[in-house]
Amino acid sequence: MPEASDTQGILRQNLIDAGCDQELVQRCVALTQGERTAEVLRILSRHRRTLLDTVHLGEKQIDCLDYLVYKMKKEQHLEE
Repeated sequence: MPEASDTQGILRQNLIDAGCDQELVQRCVALTQGERTAEVLRILSRHRRTLLDTVHLGEKQIDCLDYLVYKMKKEQHLEE
């Protein structure tokens, strides 16, 4: 766990916690050291969209499973 005064360590850990791979972490850290915040923000926005797309796909898959379970239970009750 980085110290509160270790801003690079905090940035690194936050990026890791956000699911960024090592290459992306290194890139963002290097860009912040070069004071290229706008570029880092674009990269993080792209990563966020990717994560959100993954969430939406998971939601769609859950909906499909829920529907399948619903149909199977409905059919089971008809047979009883």
